Amino acid sequence: MKANLALVLDALPQTQCTRCAYPDCEAYARAIVEEHAPINQCPPGGAEGIARLAHITGQTALPLNPEHGTEGPRNVAVIDEAWCIGCTLCIDACPTDAVLGSNKLMHTIIEPYCTGCELCIPVCPVDCISLDVVSGTRTGWQAWSDTEAQQARTRYAARQARLAKVAKTKTQQQTAELQDKLSDLGAHTKPTDDAGMARKKAIIEAALARARARQG
Repeated sequence: MKANLALVLDALPQTQCTRCAYPDCEAYARAIVEEHAPINQCPPGGAEGIARLAHITGQTALPLNPEHGTEGPRNVAVIDEAWCIGCTLCIDACPTDAVLGSNKLMHTIIEPYCTGCELCIPVCPVDCISLDVVSGTRTGWQAWSDTEAQQARTRYAARQARLAKVAKTKTQQQTAELQDKLSDLGAHTKPTDDAGMARKKAIIEAALARARARQG
């Protein structure tokens, strides 16, 4: 019997860490339900997470696949503010908007929102981000609660919606600019012969078609 997607997704810790080899927890849940992906690829969920998924899917509860990492305590990222250069790369990488800061200004971590995903660490050009253990010896789901998972899931969804809105606005602006150029090609390009104008028109029309396709 096919497992329920919502139940599988609820059994994942929502850290959005990508260690399962999927872009987010929902993608992994879909792969489990629709493609029968192995249920032992989530280090943050650990052994208890595998047991939860086994109960839901009927798959055998195998040990965590070491290719995806090891079960461990909950960590939170910490930024060494003395070394931070304000590059914003960690802000772009954080799946739950847990990094506070702006371009060329010092950044800091909002600890309650950090899932310990570690995605900010490899993108930092000055290596000023480290991890602090905040759950003691507790690991997996013992170090992470359903409430924290739901908060992370909500914040991730809000971030995705915001990014989609920004992308849509940018595409709309690009479409308007291309339409403006196309409506008066001569005013927006250097003087050229008929063949050159036709080539430029074709290039702009192709770019416009791509922009419209992105808008759906």
